[in-house]
Amino acid sequence: MKHSLNLFFAVVVASMVAFGCKKPSDNPQPEPLEPFFEVCLFHPGDYQSSHWRIPALRCLSDGSLLAFSDKRKYNNTDLPEDIDIVVRRSTDCGKSWTEPMTMAEGTGYKHGFGDCAVVEAQNGDVVCAYVGGNGLWASTASDPQRSYIQISHDGGKSFEPRTDITSQLWGIRALNSACRTYTSSFFGSGNGLLLKRGAHKGRIMFVAAMVKNGTLDNFAVYSDDNGKSWNVSQKAYTGGDEAKVVELKDGSVLMSIRQSGARGYAVSHDGGETWEPQGRWPEMTTNACNGDMIRFSATDMGGKRDILLHSVPNSMERENVSIFVSYDEGTSWQLAKSICPGGSCYSSLTVLPDGRIGFYYEKGPTSAYELWYCCFTLEWLLGEE
Repeated sequence: MKHSLNLFFAVVVASMVAFGCKKPSDNPQPEPLEPFFEVCLFHPGDYQSSHWRIPALRCLSDGSLLAFSDKRKYNNTDLPEDIDIVVRRSTDCGKSWTEPMTMAEGTGYKHGFGDCAVVEAQNGDVVCAYVGGNGLWASTASDPQRSYIQISHDGGKSFEPRTDITSQLWGIRALNSACRTYTSSFFGSGNGLLLKRGAHKGRIMFVAAMVKNGTLDNFAVYSDDNGKSWNVSQKAYTGGDEAKVVELKDGSVLMSIRQSGARGYAVSHDGGETWEPQGRWPEMTTNACNGDMIRFSATDMGGKRDILLHSVPNSMERENVSIFVSYDEGTSWQLAKSICPGGSCYSSLTVLPDGRIGFYYEKGPTSAYELWYCCFTLEWLLGEE
């Protein structure tokens, strides 16, 4: 009987090998990561909307991906047009996505919403900042474009009602007295920031571009209680525009600011409350366009290299969206790779749980952008395969 059992198991194992199966004693090796794939999330005309714009992408701590977009229902114009903010979720690194869910629904001209920025707070809440109303340049003290915060407690599956924080940012009751003469504001869409180091660990931050006398200036807008209450920094950049922030290894905050020509920057050493004199990066000369800036890895948190990534058109036109890399904490940048040599514009970056990079961007002619998601390895990006 023992001999028969041994013969039986030998036949089973031989059959498994013959048909390409592994023996039970083999240690299965992980499948190699796909170096690059892409999928279109929105074409003009999809979901009864003539146009789509303004990508914002965030990978949460549970591995799920959130992709926010402006649903520009009737034309391609900014606020005050009728615009919804919608979000799609993915739990497989972007291979498949849920149907769009409306987070903020526009209800007509001067009653739309747009320009969503997103961050995951220390307590796991998803905190979104965006604007709505009559548009940046038509805003006045008596009829303001409004700034909102909206929070999800379940990973972006649902959202609580939005909170209007306009009066805290600018106008006669602004928290920062320097902002009381400003007449409008909007957030740089894409990624917000969660500080992970030092005295301000847990602080979440967005960047507002505020209008005074026809000029945009940048201020950090930050919360130390997971988005319940907000403060406004001292002015970070004069003559600024849409901006992003990233935390450096020493706990400083680096702000990158949209400019025409050399990209602007400023640095804060106190958690984004005050800012050093502004500067420019001549190696990143670009169209005046929104982009994204994130940390890929840090040696003080287990990474092999200190790497920052920055997406922006590598052109004086809205084309050739590319990714730049910094190995010296944002002191200098070098071109890593062009993602879309043709027409392309706004973009957003995130790091996935498997170490790949998620990228969500506008592709195509200015009048009819498509919103594309792609996923790639760092080795593919840096040409190290």
